Amino acid sequence: MGGPITRLAAAVVAALTLAPVLDAQTAKDGAELTRLLKEFLAGASRNDAAVHDRFWAEELVYTGSSGRRIGKADILKDVRSSPAPKPGDPTTTYGAEDVRIQQYGNTAVVAFRLTGTTERAGNTEVANYLNTGTFLKRNGGWRAVAWQATRMPRSEEAARKGAAAAAAAFQKAVLDSDVKTLGSLLDDGFIWTDRAGERTTSKELLEQLGPGKRGISRLEAGDVTVAVHGDTAVVRGASSTLTLVNPGAGWKAVAMHTSR
Repeated sequence: MGGPITRLAAAVVAALTLAPVLDAQTAKDGAELTRLLKEFLAGASRNDAAVHDRFWAEELVYTGSSGRRIGKADILKDVRSSPAPKPGDPTTTYGAEDVRIQQYGNTAVVAFRLTGTTERAGNTEVANYLNTGTFLKRNGGWRAVAWQATRMPRSEEAARKGAAAAAAAFQKAVLDSDVKTLGSLLDDGFIWTDRAGERTTSKELLEQLGPGKRGISRLEAGDVTVAVHGDTAVVRGASSTLTLVNPGAGWKAVAMHTSR
């Protein structure tokens, strides 16, 4: 673990040592770095592995908002193993706001607010992250060698509205037997416990609502209240309780309980 990371740390320290004689605010390569960032985010929005390959340095150290620390090989593996999107699947588009660039010779720090706009089941959800990338210029080109992402907390009002919209979309998809939309709203570990104590998994529910099946004709939806606790929301109706989670990519149902 010491080789490339040790050399990287030494290079960054050496570059930052020169900060007093270099104007960090001038960022003479600011336009190039901004263009590089926007091209990367456009490629990331379409899950383009080639764009990731060009953007990240081989010795990259990436710390995600969940605390997971990975390298370039891990990112490329995740991107290349993702299934191709199908028509109607949720889509997320990434953008950059409040970009700040500080340059120290062949080292630059790029800080910005990443926006992730997800379209799911007719609803739009926006997540915001504070991202900071450290870039080194080699052979005339900039590559990101270190990255840190921190998810910004949602406002309580925005979280409540998003959870309520997801719950309404969930209910509509169940009543319409819309398995495609419902699939995008269900967590893999979803469990529905009905009034008789029977449990239905996400896979079983989708099978029950498939073509030629009877489906579900009624769900109680009166007196709905929404309570948000961080990344978890509890949507309570007259005779049902739906629990959703949103670690950053949109609200998904993880549990439902219905009673008399």
